[in-house]
Amino acid sequence: MTRLVTAHLFHAVNGVVESPDQWQFGHFGPEEGEMMGRTLANVTDVVIGRVLWQEWSEFWPAAAEGDPFAAFVNPVRKHVVSSTLGDDLGWNSTRIDGDPLAHVRALREGDGGDIAVVGGVETVRSLFLGGVVDRLTLTTHPVVGAGRRLFGDDVPVTRLELLESTATSAGNVITTYGLRTAD
Repeated sequence: MTRLVTAHLFHAVNGVVESPDQWQFGHFGPEEGEMMGRTLANVTDVVIGRVLWQEWSEFWPAAAEGDPFAAFVNPVRKHVVSSTLGDDLGWNSTRIDGDPLAHVRALREGDGGDIAVVGGVETVRSLFLGGVVDRLTLTTHPVVGAGRRLFGDDVPVTRLELLESTATSAGNVITTYGLRTAD
């Protein structure tokens, strides 16, 4: 059985996904928490880029006991996309040796629960456009943000299929897409 590969990003109306803590202004309500809880409950592995891994590995291991995200992220198996980090990473982490697309393809055929691609921007973009992310969820906040967008002008036209959509009491719209397989 093939494992489900997902990615979820906070998203500004103008497509910005970088540094959402700078622009989401507390627009996180109960529906967002429920959705994230449901999604993460089945995840046993995460794929993460080097920069985000370095930020999180400095913060989350010391996070307050009882924090729900810390309870998820600290024990989960982490697969780090990096050509510069060594092999002895700690924090239940393994450096991806070689092609990240091939690594995720092999990972999805192995044992375990779902696989979440948690960032950064380049990692999510390349794995999604490479066809290994089954579901891309965007929580779009009612704000115009500053920073990098998930898909820039250099991305070819790529058809997506809307799988789910809901508006939340916090004013966000949560949409989930898959790559469209047929026109």
